[in-house]
Amino acid sequence: MADGDGAITARVLKDIHEVPAEEWDACAGTANPLLSHAFLSALEDSGSVGADTGWLPQHLVVEDPQGGIAAAAPLYLKGHSYGEYVFDHGWAHAYERAGGNYYPKLLCAVPFTPVPGPRLLVRPGPSADSARAALVAAMLELTRRLEVSSLHVNFLPEEQWRELGDAGFLQRVGQQYHWENRGYATFDDFLAALSSRKRKAIRKERREVAERGVVCRALTGAEIEPVHWDHFYRFYRNTSDRKWGSAYLNRSFFSLLGERLADRVVLVIAEANGDIVAGALNLRGEDTLYGRNWGCSRRYPFLHFEACYYQAIDYAIRHGLSRVEAGAQGQHKIQRGYLPVPTYSAHWIADAAFRRAVADYLEREREAVGEDIEDLAELSPFKKSDPSAG
Repeated sequence: MADGDGAITARVLKDIHEVPAEEWDACAGTANPLLSHAFLSALEDSGSVGADTGWLPQHLVVEDPQGGIAAAAPLYLKGHSYGEYVFDHGWAHAYERAGGNYYPKLLCAVPFTPVPGPRLLVRPGPSADSARAALVAAMLELTRRLEVSSLHVNFLPEEQWRELGDAGFLQRVGQQYHWENRGYATFDDFLAALSSRKRKAIRKERREVAERGVVCRALTGAEIEPVHWDHFYRFYRNTSDRKWGSAYLNRSFFSLLGERLADRVVLVIAEANGDIVAGALNLRGEDTLYGRNWGCSRRYPFLHFEACYYQAIDYAIRHGLSRVEAGAQGQHKIQRGYLPVPTYSAHWIADAAFRRAVADYLEREREAVGEDIEDLAELSPFKKSDPSAG
């Protein structure tokens, strides 16, 4: 795919190793490790992502006249809608009842990862705007050439969401729960910003975990040994099998993650009587800690909150991070300091009639989600005089 004078060329990659890591990362930036070549290649090299799992890589890169990578997008041809966290199963069923084939479809996202971040990855410079426009045009052209039903871009920033809206994509809004660091020096400073009742509740939960002899530690880099990954994978499988019936990620992925992004991994492990009993996986960006997976071998009251939420807050404060993203679902996160925020996805539908039906649905859904976020914000645990109260 090329423009009229051939100056800009878009190329489809069947394997992310078709582009050098440094070229991809020059577009992805360093703020979010889940968009890095290392993370995406670990998914592919482990076999967690590929044709056998219904995630066929179709990454797009836009090359400048010198052959350098000016823009890129993590793109997959999907034969299902699992592992996306922006649910369109209802759309698929409706389209198929009308006689259409919803699958395959194209998805621009990080597999199995509801972490917001740029999806139109552009190398900074004077040609950034034209490279981004070329990338969007190439994504639409690929959608038409493959004759698929739709193209979806999930968990993108609001600015890119609006840009794709201007390009004719339908706009969807969801919600997640994020914790914001308001300059706290210690965990107690954070607690001091809460109402008395919420502050006492959190202290009680943390105390009960400690009184049961459970100790949590945050490991990173060389501190994480293969035995820690062995335990964590077992915990992850326990959670995945219970919630979804199957695990998206295999054991090899976690080994590769530890090898390629060790200094970005923050693995919280919980120990009791010398045994590792639970774990929570996070990845550290430049200013954000991204909570990912959790699991345990036995249940302890409030350990999930301690390992996933309080340890993450404590780590963020100690390391001067601005935010902890705890993902979607779970109003229980609000009373622990994680407030609701909007998330964004964009969708291009080929069939005109189906597109109109989805557009009507999304208009009503956006209004409902906005009202829901406002209502949930009223449950904020922060003192009303505190800026964190929302």
